[in-house]
Amino acid sequence: WQELGCRTTHCNLEVVQRSTLVFLATKPHVLPGVLEEIRPAVGSHHIVVSLVAGVTIQTLQKLLPPWTKVLRLMPNLPCVVQAGAMVFSRGSSAGDKDSALLRTLLSSCGLCEEVPESYIDIHTGLSGSGVAYVYLFAEALAEGAVKMGMPGALASRIAAQTLLGAAKMLLETGEHPAKLRADVCTPGGTTIHALHQLEKGALRATVMDAVEAATKRACDMAKD
Repeated sequence: WQELGCRTTHCNLEVVQRSTLVFLATKPHVLPGVLEEIRPAVGSHHIVVSLVAGVTIQTLQKLLPPWTKVLRLMPNLPCVVQAGAMVFSRGSSAGDKDSALLRTLLSSCGLCEEVPESYIDIHTGLSGSGVAYVYLFAEALAEGAVKMGMPGALASRIAAQTLLGAAKMLLETGEHPAKLRADVCTPGGTTIHALHQLEKGALRATVMDAVEAATKRACDMAKD
C-alpha cells in the first residue's frame, strides 16, 4: 500500500468520511455492526457497494439512510488475475451514472454485467462456486493423462491451457458450446468416444445439479 500511495486506517468511519465510493467486504454477521457505525457519516454523495454474500439490497437500504445509493456486487476468485466474472444490481436511489462508474472501475478485473438482483444467487452457483467445479474438472483431466503415462506437472499445464483456450473460443466466437463441441468431433474419432463416457457418467446432469445446489444454498444464506 505504501508503494501504491494508498491511505489506510483502522477506522471504518474515517473511510466513509474520506471517500465517495465505499466497498463493504465483511462477513455477513459482521455487516450490521459496520453499517451502524458508518451510518451517521453516509451522505447523499456516497456510493455504497456491498460484496457481502446473502445480504439483499432491501436489507442494505434498511440499515443505511434512505437516500443512500446502494449497489450489490458479486465477484469471483479469478478477479485476482483480471479474469473475473462479476454481476451487480442497483438499489432504488442508484442511477445510471453510479452503475456506469462501477462497471468502468471493475472492467479491469474481468467481465462485469448489471443484472436483476434475483440473478445474483444464480451467479453464485454458476460462477462464484463454479470456479471450484472447473478446478475439479482440470484436476480430473490431468489425472487422466497421468494415468496414461504423462508427468503430472506437464499434464496440469496442458489441462489448464486447454480450459483457457476453450473458454477464449467461447467468448470470442460467440458460438453455442454445443456447436463448438460438435466441431471437435469427427465420425468414429477419439472425441466422440470420450464424450460417450462422459455422458454415461451423467456429467451434464451432475454439473446442472451442482449449480442448482449452490444457488439454493445462496438463497438460504440470504434468508438466514
